[in-house]
Amino acid sequence: VQLQAFGGGLVQAGDSLRLACAASGHTVSRYAMGWFRQDPGKEREFVAAMSRSGISTYYAESVKGRFTISRDNAKNTVYLEMNSLKPEDTAVYYCAASTRYSGDYYYVNSNDYDYWGQGTLVTVSS
Repeated sequence: VQLQAFGGGLVQAGDSLRLACAASGHTVSRYAMGWFRQDPGKEREFVAAMSRSGISTYYAESVKGRFTISRDNAKNTVYLEMNSLKPEDTAVYYCAASTRYSGDYYYVNSNDYDYWGQGTLVTVSS
């Protein structure tokens, strides 16, 4: 599967932004999906995950209540809705797909993901 993330940009603190991860080659419903982010000079960190079934989701504490991961099977796209953005949310955001057995299980470790999108930059100004 090929993944392409887009939707990043420059926004102000408190604004909202929706990232999209378009898949091609295979349907996203075959994979557990995740979003990660990386600030320059820092390690890549987990943001949000969805099980292959789409039933289970999980969020990093730092984004819980503000970010929402969702999937549109018809568009073969996974989204990350980001609300109440903060300057510390500034990073390059990556979507990823895992071929691990999933069902209702999600993955928070980047090593469990096999395919990655190219990343999209989100910059939140104060």
